[in-house]
Amino acid sequence: MSKKVPFSFTVVIGLMLFALFFGAGNLIFPAMLGQSAGTNVWIATAGFLVTGVGLPLIGVMAFGFSGKEDLQSLASRVHPIFGVVFTTILYLAIGPLFAIPRTGSVSFEIGVKPFLSENSTFMPLLIFTVIFFSITCFFSLNPAKIVDIVGKLLTPIKITFIGILAVVACVNPIGKMQEPIEKYQTNAFFNGFQEGYLTMDTLASFVFGIIIINAIKEKGAQTKKDIMAVCLKAVLIAAVILAAIYTALSYMGAASVSGIGRLNNGGAVLAGASNYYFGTYGGILLGLMITVACLTTSVGLITSCSTYFHKLFPAIPYKTIAVALCVFSAVIANVGLTQLITISVPVLSVLYPLAIVLIFLTFLHPVIKGNRFIYQGSMLLTFMISIMEGLKATGLHVVSLIDTFFIHHLPLYELGLGWIIPAIAGGLAGFVISLFTKSKGEETHYELMEQNK
Repeated sequence: MSKKVPFSFTVVIGLMLFALFFGAGNLIFPAMLGQSAGTNVWIATAGFLVTGVGLPLIGVMAFGFSGKEDLQSLASRVHPIFGVVFTTILYLAIGPLFAIPRTGSVSFEIGVKPFLSENSTFMPLLIFTVIFFSITCFFSLNPAKIVDIVGKLLTPIKITFIGILAVVACVNPIGKMQEPIEKYQTNAFFNGFQEGYLTMDTLASFVFGIIIINAIKEKGAQTKKDIMAVCLKAVLIAAVILAAIYTALSYMGAASVSGIGRLNNGGAVLAGASNYYFGTYGGILLGLMITVACLTTSVGLITSCSTYFHKLFPAIPYKTIAVALCVFSAVIANVGLTQLITISVPVLSVLYPLAIVLIFLTFLHPVIKGNRFIYQGSMLLTFMISIMEGLKATGLHVVSLIDTFFIHHLPLYELGLGWIIPAIAGGLAGFVISLFTKSKGEETHYELMEQNK
């Protein structure tokens, strides 16, 4: 029997959800967005909030709505093979390819680089990442309460310091907002929309959703209606806090150019603003907090990814996978924060549309009665367009002719949203195909097996 969940617990869940999404790495993107967007910061921030706040939290809601236990079973509604491939790629993206190396790069960019000379070599980053990921590996192999204690103690302090920095920046801006760079002079909203991809929070929402929904169930909510009600309230709490902080940081970045100049990445912007307002000691304090916060995040991601890949490949020991992920992440982190973000853009341009479509198909699942052809048609055409977006982001000229064709004939393509109409068309085509098959309107064999467990 389902029990009423106290509102105080809902608040705790909302704050937990905020803490999960508010990783140290996320701080750098709104600050950089502000510097780039300049006087168009408000419209650009609105776009950023859609993909940086709205979609991730809708993703958590979708996971609760689905009733599934993990991402693989949810993605397998398209096809069991797709479930494995999509889940694996997603874990690689929020793990060793981008998110985990980024914890080391952000820590170095904010905590160490501001105190080095401009002519410093690659050695400081190499030494820092070796130490950083060695500590990560130690705690990943030997889970200890100290990691949780440090994380719980540091998070409120970090949020307080960032909150003070944001308030001071809004009350006493560094300078006047400058003209936007060329990219943000037109279509600022849609550029901000795509900038939100870099947080990777929509991808992570499938993983975080498991934690949130299980916590709600453990408190007594059992029916889907009760679970979704608590989840919605928690999501709104997290959304308000995230939106407020991201908006303040974007404004800080927009007003910082005249004081600290145009910088290469958000880590440098955050460090420069902190040093401007609070001096060297403020920069040291921020650097220490961000580094320990990133370390805690890194341990959590290594643990989650190692657990998943050990489940996928049981013959390989968990510890072996954890060590391999730490070594690999340390190597990738040495490309530098700016380069790491640049490399991640093509991959995220492919993954994000697929994740967004899967979220909306999850909400439509009862309406379409689990029709696998609708899932497959929608995801297939979405992938065909998103792979073009990914290739275009790499700068490959081989796709220029196709790109030109899509610009002239596919609505919204030039805005980075060309996948929307194909996703709808693919779903409709899948529905038509299902009318001529015996399995129309039925769920996949995998889905039926899951229900009978």
